[in-house]
Amino acid sequence: MIEVEDLIALVRAYNPRTDADLIRRAFAYGAKMHEGQARRSGEPYFTHPVEVASLLTEQRLDDPTIVTALLHDTIEDTRSTYAGIEAEFGPEIAEMVDGVTKLTNLELTSSETKQAENFRKLFMAMSKDLRVILVKLTDRLHNMRTIRHMRPEKQVQKAHETMEIYAPLAGRMGMQWMREELEDLCFAVINPEGRNSILRRFVTLQRESGDVIRRITDDIESELGRARITATVKGRAKRPFSIWRKMEEKEIGFSRLSDIYGFRIVVGTEEDCYRTLGVIHQRWKSVPGRFKDYISQPKSNGYRSIHTTVSGRDGKKVEVQIRTREMHEVAERGVAAHWSYRDGVRAENRFAVDPAEWLRSVNERFDDASDNAEFLEAVKLEMYTDQVFCFTPKGDVIKLPKGATPIDFAYAIHTRIGHRTVAVKVDGMRVPLWTRLRNGQSVEVVTAEASSPQATWIDIATTGRAKASIRRALRAERRTGHVRLGRELARAAFAQFGKKATDKALETAAVALGYDGDEDLLAAIGASQISSRTVVAELYPELAKTPTAPDVDEEKAVVGVDPKAHYERAPCCQPVPGERIVGITNKGHGVTIHAIDCPRMAEFEDQTDRWVDLHWSPGHHAPRNAVTLDMTISNAPGVLGRICLLIAEQNANISDLRFIDRKPDFFRLLIDVDVRDREHLHSLIMAADTDIDVAQVRRHRARLTHQTPRIASPTETPA
Repeated sequence: MIEVEDLIALVRAYNPRTDADLIRRAFAYGAKMHEGQARRSGEPYFTHPVEVASLLTEQRLDDPTIVTALLHDTIEDTRSTYAGIEAEFGPEIAEMVDGVTKLTNLELTSSETKQAENFRKLFMAMSKDLRVILVKLTDRLHNMRTIRHMRPEKQVQKAHETMEIYAPLAGRMGMQWMREELEDLCFAVINPEGRNSILRRFVTLQRESGDVIRRITDDIESELGRARITATVKGRAKRPFSIWRKMEEKEIGFSRLSDIYGFRIVVGTEEDCYRTLGVIHQRWKSVPGRFKDYISQPKSNGYRSIHTTVSGRDGKKVEVQIRTREMHEVAERGVAAHWSYRDGVRAENRFAVDPAEWLRSVNERFDDASDNAEFLEAVKLEMYTDQVFCFTPKGDVIKLPKGATPIDFAYAIHTRIGHRTVAVKVDGMRVPLWTRLRNGQSVEVVTAEASSPQATWIDIATTGRAKASIRRALRAERRTGHVRLGRELARAAFAQFGKKATDKALETAAVALGYDGDEDLLAAIGASQISSRTVVAELYPELAKTPTAPDVDEEKAVVGVDPKAHYERAPCCQPVPGERIVGITNKGHGVTIHAIDCPRMAEFEDQTDRWVDLHWSPGHHAPRNAVTLDMTISNAPGVLGRICLLIAEQNANISDLRFIDRKPDFFRLLIDVDVRDREHLHSLIMAADTDIDVAQVRRHRARLTHQTPRIASPTETPA
């Protein structure tokens, strides 16, 4: 363990004005609190906080962050308290130590629901003070470096947690070196044989081809020297995990992998960056599609550099990164560069991102996530992706994750633009909404006021922001439909007891049943979360106690039809008990029963003498009323069978089924089902709509115009 004066010397190397007494007091306090505690390796426990503080000095962080590192385990593992640290070191350090403690207590690899909730807490802690997560990341880095002393099962758990959460988070914050090291340390735990096999192949490769890195470095330095460009050139082999991931993605073996070496060129000015790029491309062949200019289009965490991949005479590919010294500092420290000290003052780096600004840009992407699960999905989507840069027709730059679609582009401009999207043009050509965008493309979004998001867009979108916005819009649209249906169901239920579903009655019922207003109550009725009869019973308990309604005789299902006349439900609207109906007489053919809102009723506006006032008999109707459902389902084994079973579980019979559209990924079909009444039909639709493989389900209304429906013959049984 390094001593306190050695730690102070490390801080003084970049911050001569450091408060040495503060660090000494924190060192003594931490040593006293952890006295008698030991790590699994047998070392005194306090060696760990000291090592974390030492690692943070490499990032040139301020005194409060160094002190927080020394004390970060005291609240959790010792008799120390928040109040004690606040009294000794002040509220700023106490808040940071408490923040690290709370992050430590989050079980980020627990169940999906718990993980989502805890991950949201992690980002809330970050929003208070980003230095908290810097300490936590460094704490995790040291723990991973010494993980061999833990139990095997604990090693695997921590490795998975680090690989899934902390490594990508470090990358998202711009600390790519930390991300790569964390991933490689996790790789050694999760797949030690895979990592060792790559290391063995590196040894063989070096034996066969010699010191490739030194040779290429000398070549680059020689070429830059001739061009009179002052630069620092460093080369290295890529880490085993990075190589393994590339082998997995491309499904190729190590021998066929070419770009396993990377070289970094650090120059003095931005102009030198582009001059260096010219020298490199003149000397070696550039690989098409492997050029990225993050200087003109920097990443949101402040990262700036030119990336290019070139091929030598032997066909071996190498990646070259070109940047200035200021850019290199941000590339190494990421968002942490904001706190970097030099000569006792904050280092002025024009490329360092203000942490508050960075957090605001991150949180903007996740604000639309309405619940923890959506938040977790959004965060993971954002952290695991690289970026592409596209242009609006006005030339504005829109940053998106790699693999983004025009839907993501539209929502990145504005949620309202996303909702109104009807078509997209990329570089002047109309393209499907699922097209993957590439760097430098110009994207024009065509909108229409009447347009609204489609359910299929969720699968097309790749950004968390777009997915969350689409889901929220669909929920709002569904809620509007639920309110409308709930109002009709409530009206019918109240009418059954001779009452009216007035606004006042619904508001009273909403308060009694614990809903926030009558609209919430109606939405719950429409979504089958509560029955309309329950609402009536809450207001009129005595009426609700009436005996159960009797079964309705099928031949007397409709009241108002001459007993001698034949009648039939109109195939265009297929009315069912519970809906308001009207009859249309057909000379010599009886009566056709239509729903009151059937579009065909407009044909009979001038023939009022043919209208017959009808209503359904009260009571329980037999499930003999055929209704057609228009359903879109996934084209996958077992889906249709499961949907049929789901319908049967709702006590509804399928009388006919026909496909009207077949695509590689989905089927659209019409299903005739026999239901009792409107509530039975609604319950059936809601049950189907909740199935993950049902993209859409709705009641089908036949488009019959200027036709007289077939009327039951005298020998047929009335429907």
